[in-house]
Amino acid sequence: MNRPARMPRMSLEDYLARRPADGLRREYVDGEVFILEAASRRHATIAGNLFVALQDHVRARGGRLHAGTVPLRLDIANICYLPDLLVTLAPDDTDPTFVRKPCLVVEVMSDASEATDRREKRPNCLRAPSICEFVLVSENERHVEVYRRDGVCWSADIVLDGSVTFDGLGFEIALDALYES
Repeated sequence: MNRPARMPRMSLEDYLARRPADGLRREYVDGEVFILEAASRRHATIAGNLFVALQDHVRARGGRLHAGTVPLRLDIANICYLPDLLVTLAPDDTDPTFVRKPCLVVEVMSDASEATDRREKRPNCLRAPSICEFVLVSENERHVEVYRRDGVCWSADIVLDGSVTFDGLGFEIALDALYES
């Protein structure tokens, strides 16, 4: 995100203990806490469309789908992000505060968030051993990037028309459905 609003440095434990009920979304990056900008209607619609499409499919596989308010804890980098969507299929990923073992992470990129999503979140998430697919969805145009783990290597699929496939979930969604307003 375009990270203008910083708070005083704190430990991860303090961040998790002090998560406020004021409705503000905050991310934690190695001692720094950043207040995230509010999502646009377009952003919320795209994330909502994908959530609705995935929900029954993920449940049928015994997984859990979270949208935008449950932190992703990346121990490898001392980080807690708030991705737009997270899917975990790990039966032992049961912490009530955050997700530790997602298989899928989705970020809907706005003009304000694109640089951070690409420069910071993508490389950090690609280091997490449980993440099989990391997805960047443009808010402004029909453009989806799916980064897929294949053993120790990653590949990238750019989707501009047709459908987006999530191999790890055996799921496909048409761009028309994803971008439907």
